[in-house]
Amino acid sequence: MTMSEEKNSGCRGKEEESEDESEILEESPCGRWQKRKEQVSQGNVPGIETASLAMDTEEGVEVVWNEVQFSDKKVFKSHEDRMREMFESLMHVDHPNIVKFHKYWLDTRESRARVIFITEYMSSGSLKQFLKKTKKNHKTMNVKAWKRWCTQILSALSYLHSCHPPIVHGNLTCDTIFIQHNGLIKIGSVWHRLFVNVFPEAIYGNVQHHRDDETNQHYFAPEYGLAEDVCSIDIFAFGICTLEMAVLEIQANGDTVVSKEAITNTAQSLEDPLIKEFTQSCVRMDAKKRPTAHDLLFHRVLFEVHSLKLLAAHCFINYQYQLHDNCLEEKTRTFDPSGVMAEIKHGDRPGVEIKYSNVSPLELDKFLEDVKNGIYPLMNFQRGLTMPRTLSIFQERMETVKTPSPEPQEMETRKVVQMHCNLEFTEEGTRSHLSLLLKMDDKLQRQLNCDILPTDSSKDLASELVHFAFISEEDCEKLAGFLEDALCKHWARPPLEESSLA
Repeated sequence: MTMSEEKNSGCRGKEEESEDESEILEESPCGRWQKRKEQVSQGNVPGIETASLAMDTEEGVEVVWNEVQFSDKKVFKSHEDRMREMFESLMHVDHPNIVKFHKYWLDTRESRARVIFITEYMSSGSLKQFLKKTKKNHKTMNVKAWKRWCTQILSALSYLHSCHPPIVHGNLTCDTIFIQHNGLIKIGSVWHRLFVNVFPEAIYGNVQHHRDDETNQHYFAPEYGLAEDVCSIDIFAFGICTLEMAVLEIQANGDTVVSKEAITNTAQSLEDPLIKEFTQSCVRMDAKKRPTAHDLLFHRVLFEVHSLKLLAAHCFINYQYQLHDNCLEEKTRTFDPSGVMAEIKHGDRPGVEIKYSNVSPLELDKFLEDVKNGIYPLMNFQRGLTMPRTLSIFQERMETVKTPSPEPQEMETRKVVQMHCNLEFTEEGTRSHLSLLLKMDDKLQRQLNCDILPTDSSKDLASELVHFAFISEEDCEKLAGFLEDALCKHWARPPLEESSLA
């Protein structure tokens, strides 16, 4: 065989291997998810026998097909209702720094019993893999990157711990934290405690002995497993992760287990006093003395983005569709570099002036991109935020939770100062398209679009906008009258008596 023939043979072999891995082994009952032969590693999750690459045929993206096998079909049946409730709850978990839980279903065909669930695929790999590559290239960790990672991990933990009841992760390690190419961090294995606490004896893989993996024992707090799970065990694990992120790897001196002494020595080796104090506060032996995830977000080593700056960035991104593409670039060109952009006044000492020359347009673009990607979620800085329903569904049946339409999270308090609308007949002629532009008292605008029928009532439309928190209740009657006048002209029908009186 010639050299070229050998190369061609090798190429054919790789192609055949690739085709073999992309072979469709199984489909979901709805046909949307297609399981492939290729296995993937998405964190050390006890109880999961296999995690395979799959295709979401609806969105055209790769996902992970996870399977949990049960040893006894009767035991599986006894846990079925509780499993459904808990998996339904997990589907409500929605955060930019948490791996998305897409879908689940139970399979009891033939003699097998298993749970299958689909999760987001993190193609860039785990944080541990990234740290190993960085160390291999003889590089050190950038402090700015360390802070960005910590902020995102804490954002996810703060979200989980703020749910009612709180969700304790319980398996936070550098293996279950993933990093994307754009620097976005995502936590996986949020469902870990579901398997450990709810039905450990029923699953293959001996879940109850998940701590036997000696390489990860140093992530577990001293009180782990001795009592009911509390949020402080996640803070301890987070502290170990921050330490590993800062030094790339905790030296175990040839041992398989990272000792307490190794952790202490590594923490003492940190040069930055603020990072050292931050990390040590997380790994305190007394769980009650550890700070919360929310408090850590405001630690002086992390809290560098003022909440007003963050709010302004979110407002700009949310209403960007109303601006042309180069709006920001054109605006910054017209600024006088010596002009004062913002001023902070103090009564007892000189104030602070921030000039346009202090802000780099490139840095501003990067900051807006990071906010858009979810690296600085606004929820970090809101106290008393209403979190979505999660594991509290245990207290009631799922049928009682479902309603014909979603209920609003909060009510609109801003007042409408100007209203404009446009009505156009659709091609079929039986309905019209309504575009409604509302200018609020804070000078921000809200644009709403919907299709309406001749039988639709202006009062019902206005009430629906109040229900979904698009306008305040005080503006309901005013908007109903405005819509009634516009609809009458559009449909060429006389106004209703009550509308003309209003």
